[in-house]
Amino acid sequence: KNIGFVTLLFAGTTSLTSFKYSIFIDTVIKLKQWSLSAGNPLIFSLLYILYVVKLLKVEPQRLYATKLYLTLYCSNNEAITENVKAITIHNSKHLKPLSDIQFGHYLAGLIDGDGHFSSQQQLVIVFSSSDISLAYYLKERIGYGQIRKVKNKNAYLFIISKKDGVIKVINLINCKLRTLNKYNQVINNILNHQDYSNLKENIVFNLNYDNNFYNHWLAGFSDADASFQIKIVNKPNRNKPEIRLNYQIDQKNKDILLLIKEFFGGNIGYRKSQDTYYYGSTSFGAANKVIKYFDEYHLQSNKYINYLKWRKAYVLIQNKDHLYEIGINKIIKLKNSMNSFNKDVI
Repeated sequence: KNIGFVTLLFAGTTSLTSFKYSIFIDTVIKLKQWSLSAGNPLIFSLLYILYVVKLLKVEPQRLYATKLYLTLYCSNNEAITENVKAITIHNSKHLKPLSDIQFGHYLAGLIDGDGHFSSQQQLVIVFSSSDISLAYYLKERIGYGQIRKVKNKNAYLFIISKKDGVIKVINLINCKLRTLNKYNQVINNILNHQDYSNLKENIVFNLNYDNNFYNHWLAGFSDADASFQIKIVNKPNRNKPEIRLNYQIDQKNKDILLLIKEFFGGNIGYRKSQDTYYYGSTSFGAANKVIKYFDEYHLQSNKYINYLKWRKAYVLIQNKDHLYEIGINKIIKLKNSMNSFNKDVI
């Protein structure tokens, strides 16, 4: 289909044979595959133009046709960067979810990731010690809960045991949870318990089946389960390292990951040794979408600092700073500071 599209646009061009068409298509595809990492889009564009103009001797007025093919091919494979709106260097003011609806989506995402409703009719959410302030924020916002240190572990538990507190949470997250496991916990451990019979009669508790992620759910889920990665790959045949930006989520079940892939683009893989699936925003275009989301719906844990460093690396690449040693050094410094929660390099 794509080859036919190019052939039609080049109708009447005598300087290209069908053999050269085949070479052209194969070369564009190979260059595109090579440019999937964030560090190569400019090189891809330059080599593409050189190949078409110099080797195939395409007349300048015919470049429009090959440009259309490139746009068609790459837009279907998430590698094109020319039409990606630039990300500003400025960070927006960090905000917490304002309304109960926004907070409910965030809380549902956090519970879907790191929380559970126990058989003792409790809500329990696990936090690392570096995110203890987020646990206290939840306690203040909900108005219920206790925070306990996990013995011999670098973790804390936020626990809501009081019935009124659990009921408040159920109302906040109704129609906002997305994982079947957590939904079943609400039904079996809370609503089906005799102490909550009145609540069960007065509420219809449902999952969120909507594919719309323009809310705080993914921010909460990412605070629980996501990571922002800056990878620097040195290859023997290249003078400069390859920079890869990856937003990754690991799960036992891939259903949620499929929805996230549909929203951001990217890829899903499987680790047989761990029996887990993982989502990765492997392309520059997918990273752009990730940034646009988290610039609007803010992370509340210390991952927000990692996100800002990851975002800054993206801007450096976007501005072509990674093509020079000073830019690479800035990205290396950002990578080395990940998980240190040091804001000095942002």
